[in-house]
Amino acid sequence: MQTAPAYTAVAARHTLQRPDPTPASAKPQKVSWSPDVRLYVQRAFEPDNAIPGIDLPMMQEKLKVVITQAAETGQLGGIDWSTYPLPQDLIKAERDQAAIYGVQNAILANINAPVRLPNEAAYPPGSATKKRKNGDVDMSDLEPREITPPWKKKDTKGALEDRITGKNKNKSKKEKKAEASRAYDLGASAEVLERRRQRFGFMTPEPSPFLSSRDDSPEAVPTGPLVGTCQKLEKSYFRLTAPPAPDTVRPLPVLEKALHHIRSKWRKEHNYNYACDQLKSLRQDLTVQHVQNELTVKVYEAHARIALEMKDLGEYNQCQTQLRALYKSNLGGQPEEFTAYRILYIIYTCNRADMNNVLADLTTADKQMPGVQHALKVRSALASGNYHKFFRLYNDTPFMGGYLLDMIIQRERIAAMASICRAYKPDVSLHFLAQELAFNDNASDDASDQDAGPRQCLDFLCQHGGEPFVERKDGGDVRFATGKAVALFEGAKAAAFRGIDIKGQI
Repeated sequence: MQTAPAYTAVAARHTLQRPDPTPASAKPQKVSWSPDVRLYVQRAFEPDNAIPGIDLPMMQEKLKVVITQAAETGQLGGIDWSTYPLPQDLIKAERDQAAIYGVQNAILANINAPVRLPNEAAYPPGSATKKRKNGDVDMSDLEPREITPPWKKKDTKGALEDRITGKNKNKSKKEKKAEASRAYDLGASAEVLERRRQRFGFMTPEPSPFLSSRDDSPEAVPTGPLVGTCQKLEKSYFRLTAPPAPDTVRPLPVLEKALHHIRSKWRKEHNYNYACDQLKSLRQDLTVQHVQNELTVKVYEAHARIALEMKDLGEYNQCQTQLRALYKSNLGGQPEEFTAYRILYIIYTCNRADMNNVLADLTTADKQMPGVQHALKVRSALASGNYHKFFRLYNDTPFMGGYLLDMIIQRERIAAMASICRAYKPDVSLHFLAQELAFNDNASDDASDQDAGPRQCLDFLCQHGGEPFVERKDGGDVRFATGKAVALFEGAKAAAFRGIDIKGQI
């Protein structure tokens, strides 16, 4: 018994040509064009019928869609081409419709949408009784069909084809894809067309029930500034999530009394939580009432000084930013003091870009102010590495600039120690270090205590790991071995000058 082979025999090919998938009997027949169609095409190309904004390629594309649909549905002879709208008129009507609906994408969707012909209602989609003239495809069939228009088929030549399609026979992939999509949609059902319109953003022309004019709105938001009526001197700060009521906002006379009250309680009690809460509430009442005057400057200056004293740089920076804008409006205040603070604050943050901006904004009059001159000398001393000059300026800081310099004094002492360890070898006196690093002025109020400065300097050295390098000589002189501590303070300097991250910093 012979077993069946494990493969299926296939006849070998003897030629490289692909077999023709379409039977010879199914080839489309030649379509003849009526004089009415030719006159319709001629009218479309007449210059008098041109519409501004619709170029020739766009008009040709729409013309091909119109004639292709009429030919494939067998309605070339049933349309009155003398009165049928020209392709440019159809494009303009579709654009007007898209503008009414307010949907930009509807223009792209409607330009290539199937054109409804006058006799199309007689042959509803899905009807199996109406077929093409050549009888090759059923109109109810939804499978892809031959998409070549009649004037591009073989053995069809003439001036009409050249004017409509041009002599260039090479089409881009995008054009072929769009043409295939239009041919596929010719026999689609109404449900498919409706889904297509929804996909391209087709909207109903009915007006939205949620739209109304400002006059018809039941709750109109007032556009003018709020005027408060509250008479309380003390009011806690709450973050607003909606426009406040007038009875919760204090008017300008009450705000002036409230500022005096807050200052008095701060001098007596020194309660920062209370003072900060009340001052933020003051600032909020001024903001919602659009008040920008001398009182506004006083409120922000008072809050900035208190925050600076308590080393709350987040609140201080918010006040400093607002004061910079208020000073440009010439509303009074102390611009000299806070310009100096701003320079010292930027020195603390090590922000070179902000420093360049501040220096560029300074006028000649600003540079003549003593407070600003002192701040600029501090910046110059630190930029040049002159620690001796910096510590002398530190002892003579005007206004409240000492609070800002106190925040950088430790890191500058570390940087100075790194320079001293490189320059002075093998050791230096502890009294010399205390004088150079400005420890003497921080000594005790007791004048008889002459060793307070060196003791503080010794604590500073031990705090940063310098205890092994402190030596007491035979004569009782305490000295620091700088030659051995170079690596120690170089590493401490790199760690001290890392990035500064401050809440509220701009």
